[in-house]
Amino acid sequence: MIPRFSPRSPVPTITWRKINGNIPKKARLRKSQAVLEIPNIQLEDSGTYECKAENPRGGTAFKGHLQVYTLPQWVRMINDTQMDSGEKLQWECKAMGRPRPTYHWLLNGLPLTSQGRVEIVNGELTIHRVLQADSGMYQCVAGNKYGAIYSNAELKILASAPVFVHNPVRIIATLGKDVSLDCKPRASPKPRITWRRGDRRIQQSRRYRNSPDAS
Repeated sequence: MIPRFSPRSPVPTITWRKINGNIPKKARLRKSQAVLEIPNIQLEDSGTYECKAENPRGGTAFKGHLQVYTLPQWVRMINDTQMDSGEKLQWECKAMGRPRPTYHWLLNGLPLTSQGRVEIVNGELTIHRVLQADSGMYQCVAGNKYGAIYSNAELKILASAPVFVHNPVRIIATLGKDVSLDCKPRASPKPRITWRRGDRRIQQSRRYRNSPDAS
């Protein structure tokens, strides 16, 4: 930034300031403080700068706005995640840049859009009740007119065969009374449960009733 002054005026005293901020510590003054030089300029150096010149005859001020344009830089990235089937995935990526970056998501290199269990709002991705089919490599892409950056993360959905932690036990029942049997295996994804008596599959009826918790 170089202000200009009349050569006929007494040499002024020059001061610089940044409106609503501080002049970067890396800034240098040259040519009797008439030139403000900012090396290795960064996005945070943007702002309005004021040069004030004063001499015995009075003073004047000059303001100039510095706008720095950059490709996006990550503020928050996504990380590899493992979770059980049926849980909710929430990822957020955030970038800074000028112009302000826009976001889109990829799954295994293909565009991912909001539909069904999948919700995308800018840099936020939510998948409700994740399934094995949701496993894969995800990418959050932040871009503006100066370029794009990628944040990669792998989602693994854990799967396990049904395992009975507590095996059914022998129950002594009273004739004519109701009896409840529990069947609650651990598994991922959630297993489909059927009941049998000997070789015959038990169907829902007035005598046999399955509850939502598999009892």
